[in-house]
Amino acid sequence: MKSIIFPFTVILMYIGLSSYNSKKPTNQSWEHLLDMELSQWDEFVGAPHHTVNIEGFEKGNGMDEGTPLGLNNDPLNVFSVIEMDGAPVLNISGEIYGAVTTKKDYENYHLSLKFKWGDKKYEPRLDKPMDSGILYHAIGKQGAFWNCWMQSQEFQIQEEDCGDYYTIAGTGAHIKAIKKENPDSAWDIFIYNPNSAYKKFKTGEDGRCRKSTNYGKLQGWNQIDLVCIGDTAYHIVNGKIALVLEKSVTYGENDIAKPLTKGKIQLQSEGAELYYKDIKIRSVSKLPTQFANQLN
Repeated sequence: MKSIIFPFTVILMYIGLSSYNSKKPTNQSWEHLLDMELSQWDEFVGAPHHTVNIEGFEKGNGMDEGTPLGLNNDPLNVFSVIEMDGAPVLNISGEIYGAVTTKKDYENYHLSLKFKWGDKKYEPRLDKPMDSGILYHAIGKQGAFWNCWMQSQEFQIQEEDCGDYYTIAGTGAHIKAIKKENPDSAWDIFIYNPNSAYKKFKTGEDGRCRKSTNYGKLQGWNQIDLVCIGDTAYHIVNGKIALVLEKSVTYGENDIAKPLTKGKIQLQSEGAELYYKDIKIRSVSKLPTQFANQLN
């Protein structure tokens, strides 16, 4: 049998192409972020409210007063992983403000997860709506805001307010928004409207934009999708785009804005019990079709 000899350069090209194709990210490759050991996350527990039964820490208003328990110090199990239907589920008690934080930074991604509310509420939000949030593009030190959370953008997870946007500790963005005629408070002035002109939002001045429509459910599991591409982020609740922000920035020294397009992801503890499951992330270069069709 006659041997076939391939030129050495052809072999190198084949190896190079195979290596490239094997490493190229695709829109189908999901990375699952939750296991029973919470191995892909760090915990940060803030300062306890004076009603919390714990010794050895200075207590306060549960926010910016007192001494934080700190990084990976969670004696009251504010964050724990339980098993439901054979799968890991993150239980956040809400008893002390804080967050779990991904150990890795992420950029240009589609984050998908499900959440549902629990039964317990705690001070200082005992008489307020159930509250939590997804903090993304989180940068800097732990506890930068209220001894609890990093500088970041927030995808609000709150009773009746899923999908709202908040600036956290010196961030900002541009959002197409309209001004309410009769706002309930200074935090309730602007509403996302895709047909409106852009409004600049910034921590300390117009730091919140309400979602267009409430798509959240109080009972059962809610599907949450956060898609970040460049300096644009899409807040998606139960399959519906609730808000789009653009020109994501962080304000640094001398109040100079710099693009904020990547960072860690935090899931908040903020006075209410809730559960997260099916937490996964994948690299994307464009908005998935099922969401993009809503913008046409």
